[in-house]
Amino acid sequence: MSVGAAVIPSISQDTTDRNRTSPFAFTGNKFEFRSLGSSASISGPNVILNTIVAEELDKFAEELTSTKDFDKTLAELLKRELTAHKRIIFNGNGYSEEWVKEAEKRGLKNLKSTVDALPAFIDKKAIDVFTKHNVFTEQELFSRYDIQLENYYKVIDIEALTFDSMVKKDIMAAATDYQYTLAETLNAKAATGLSVDSSVEKKHLERASKLTYEMDERLEKLEADIEKAKELSDTYELAKFHHDVIFADMNELREVVDELETVVPSDIWPYPTYGEILYSVK
Repeated sequence: MSVGAAVIPSISQDTTDRNRTSPFAFTGNKFEFRSLGSSASISGPNVILNTIVAEELDKFAEELTSTKDFDKTLAELLKRELTAHKRIIFNGNGYSEEWVKEAEKRGLKNLKSTVDALPAFIDKKAIDVFTKHNVFTEQELFSRYDIQLENYYKVIDIEALTFDSMVKKDIMAAATDYQYTLAETLNAKAATGLSVDSSVEKKHLERASKLTYEMDERLEKLEADIEKAKELSDTYELAKFHHDVIFADMNELREVVDELETVVPSDIWPYPTYGEILYSVK
């Protein structure tokens, strides 16, 4: 394609179905977000993206309006920008380990959590852009940064306390009730005086007992770390601790709870099982 005497590089347009593995896919004439949480608003990301676009268009406009040869400058600008930023384009599987490695090779950041990403909000470069276009003041950026950090760790704190209560009051009771039933069965068999095989009951009792012990240990760690969090006052440190420690504790506790769910009979288990949730809806 050419404008006047200048040759503009050909930019191919993808006419296929959109890349469903991209969190921010370009679909021919627009960008689309993926997997937005039910409690999330698209307005925040839109403000940020529009400010970024405004900043770049402002730079392009300044360059193009100050030149005597518009066509030549435009061609050079397009070639330069596409060459400089084509590393962000990836049309493969965005869920794959291949893309993680490829992104690292391309020098792209991989911010895996909210806690990792939020400091970019108050980076000097971000502050300069937002204040330049009168979108946010520096104080407003820091306020939003603090609010999002506080919301992040408080949600995890509420979830951790809820999980702790569920395990302590309901799941632990169900696990011990199941063991009591197995122990009674073993005692009843022994009381008959007959040579009856009790290996099945023993095996299940040993497994349930081991899992209950592991659950109790992990529950105690979660409770201890919840108490440790109360000693922190810095908002970022609180968010970091809840991500790195509390959230990890909850995942470890959940592992053993999930395994117990496959062992304890459903009539004793205090909550709907995964099987009931998935297959009982008519």
